Amino acid sequence: MTAFTPPAPVAPPAPLTIGPHTVTPPVVLAPMAGITNAPFRTLCREFSGGKGLFVSEMITTRALVERNEKTMQLIHFDATETPRSIQLYGVDPVTVGKAVRMIVDEDLADHIDLNFGCPVPKVTRKGGGSALPYKRPLLRAILHEAVTNAGDLPVTMKMRKGIDDDHLTFLDAGRIAVEEGVTAIALHGRTAAQHYGGTADWDAIARLKEHVPEIPVLGNGDIWSAGDALRMMRETGCDGVVVGRGCLGRPWLFGDLVAAFEGTGGPAAPGLREVAATMVRHATLLGEWLGDEARGVVDFRKHVAWYLKGFAVGSEMRKRLAVTSSLAELRGGLDELDLDQPWPDGADGPRGRTSGNNRVVLPDGWLRDPYDCAGIGADAELDTSGG
Repeated sequence: MTAFTPPAPVAPPAPLTIGPHTVTPPVVLAPMAGITNAPFRTLCREFSGGKGLFVSEMITTRALVERNEKTMQLIHFDATETPRSIQLYGVDPVTVGKAVRMIVDEDLADHIDLNFGCPVPKVTRKGGGSALPYKRPLLRAILHEAVTNAGDLPVTMKMRKGIDDDHLTFLDAGRIAVEEGVTAIALHGRTAAQHYGGTADWDAIARLKEHVPEIPVLGNGDIWSAGDALRMMRETGCDGVVVGRGCLGRPWLFGDLVAAFEGTGGPAAPGLREVAATMVRHATLLGEWLGDEARGVVDFRKHVAWYLKGFAVGSEMRKRLAVTSSLAELRGGLDELDLDQPWPDGADGPRGRTSGNNRVVLPDGWLRDPYDCAGIGADAELDTSGG
């Protein structure tokens, strides 16, 4: 392995405050559908020593209000999770307001994040996610209902630059958010059209910070290492970072982030033996959460390639590990590997989805008028949460 070169230091960041909650260091786990469930959040928290903020995967407001069985499981928080953070998705202000009121009345969370960043077609074709801020009055109405019904709970939002380079919305959306009482904003420096391709535009994060100095701005996009997080904060002046794909198969990245922000050490660089132990623990936690070992291991399959990136495993063993259905089978396969392998060079880079997609699926006529919200109602809500 190459020698570790510590990233250039930053001045100790000011504490990130989200309502009554102080997040130190200012590091947030990005909500990711099918990924940031309770078991994965537990792993990330363990590696960070409990420091940081870890947000649930996307919860659909309609499904929450209707008490959909899967949704009610997704909003389960471990007893050690504080604060409890839920990300909500919705396109109908009334339904969003009802969901937020339900969270408050039933003490389901301590912090609510609103999703205006998702670029996937099943969301944008309903006018939701990264499509929604284009309709300024609708965005304002949703934020108003959420903040009004949240009472003392802080409401934050996550968004993208806009739909595409010809329909940028992040500065308008930021100003609307401030006016409606949103506590903090996270900006992914890509448009919906970029999906996860190309390079994140960190200059846009800096512009948003200058545009809305009243509230914290968090940066998101292309944080693959603790050094990237420090560099983003230096270059943009943002108040914190949101880490998504960089932690796929690397929950110890949150330990790296704590060490970098506190100046206490370099990256973990675990060998394959440590990685394999983490894989088994992850699958075990999923089985306990789902109440079924086999379902837990099956759910874990999507993580196998991320954990093993860069290690000498072999294509046949990778395929075998990706179809395991019991902890014994998973352990057995891992035990056949050369577990003395060190952390591989080049394994710190991009992971997860990296392809672009220039087509954004939108409702008919969506781009004709940013102020025409006719036809958007409760029937546009998704009825499922998560992936």
